[in-house]
Amino acid sequence: MPKGYWVAHVEVTDLEAYAAGYAAAAKPVLDRYGAVVQVRAGRREVVEGSAKSRTVVIAFPSYQAALDCYHSADYQAAKAKRAPIALSDLVIIEGFDA
Repeated sequence: MPKGYWVAHVEVTDLEAYAAGYAAAAKPVLDRYGAVVQVRAGRREVVEGSAKSRTVVIAFPSYQAALDCYHSADYQAAKAKRAPIALSDLVIIEGFDA
């Protein structure tokens, strides 16, 4: 079964509030759905187009788990803490099994 992924581009305006509020609230929810952070604001070079200052890639055991996590009440509560301090684009995508 292919994994599911969240691919996010984020512009954070208050890193302290982001870490203490959103990240702290989201982590236990992500853990509950088997999520593993693959990429989080590492070194990068945008070679085509444009992107926000942070890129995050989170792997889930399945596409359905990725969707279920996002739509869960607990994640939506965490997301509400992010809204005033960050702008984000998020795509939930099914992985490819070779």
